[in-house]
Amino acid sequence: MTCITKRNIAPAGETAALCSRSYFLLSQCACLLHDTEMDESSIRVSIFFAVFAMMAIAEGLAPRRRLRFGYRRWPANLLIVLINSLLVRLLPVAGAGAVALWAELHHFGLFHLMAWPPAIALVCAVVLLDLAIYAQHRLFHAVPALWRLHQVHHADRDIDVTTGLRFHPFEILLSMLIKMAVVALLGASVPAVLLFEVILNGMAMFNHANFRLPVRADAVIRRLFVTPDMHRVHHSVIRRETNSNYGFNLSLWDRLFATYHAQPEAGHDAMTIGLAHLQSAPTHSLTYMLCLPFSGEIGQYPSLRGKSRLRERDDV
Repeated sequence: MTCITKRNIAPAGETAALCSRSYFLLSQCACLLHDTEMDESSIRVSIFFAVFAMMAIAEGLAPRRRLRFGYRRWPANLLIVLINSLLVRLLPVAGAGAVALWAELHHFGLFHLMAWPPAIALVCAVVLLDLAIYAQHRLFHAVPALWRLHQVHHADRDIDVTTGLRFHPFEILLSMLIKMAVVALLGASVPAVLLFEVILNGMAMFNHANFRLPVRADAVIRRLFVTPDMHRVHHSVIRRETNSNYGFNLSLWDRLFATYHAQPEAGHDAMTIGLAHLQSAPTHSLTYMLCLPFSGEIGQYPSLRGKSRLRERDDV
């Protein structure tokens, strides 16, 4: 039998106390992660519906161009948003905000190695995350396997606020993982990530919206931000226009990396939206959208396809 003495009781008591403190810290971290995700979700959802409503109203009051299919596309475009939202919630994967909190608790990432004022670190994080989204967008246009997913977004043969939400679920998951990795490497703060995600979601709806900005206002705004007229060029069937204007928020990156294309060659009213090889396909069917990456031709759009395969007409 083990003899119970004060000498034996003391280490046992210390161990119990240590376990108790560890359990408390883990519980607090779990609560913080849960609260962060809940607060982030509430803010994002509220702003999402507000921006979506404003863009839809603006499209009705001052449409930029006549749509070929109009509201007939909305059920499929909005259903894929619902599928994506449910998928993200059901998967046991933390969001970017939770990753930012983890990085803060563990002092991980670039900004945790620097003694920058919080405001400056926040602005830099938002700008660098925007650069990462630009780079990711170019990657999805360059690599054929990734383009298979991204072409679901470009296959829409009209462009309006719902186009900005139309992405294949697998692209959403890949984008989320890339964003989480960038957030961790930067050590971006929770407020910076939340601000960036709100801006990204809002700007995606804004720059896809089919509403008319005054010419002078467009010229001024696009010096810094992506406008609907600027991004619409990116949805042209002409390959060199499709592979331009990758930015979602800041227009700086397209100008800096020589991917800026000011206006569509055919003009905004006459230009054809979508992909040349899918103009006769049922691109506004939810089933077709979900199956598209796994069947059919990807066209001549990916920029890393072999040069011998890029001999195409100027209108493709």
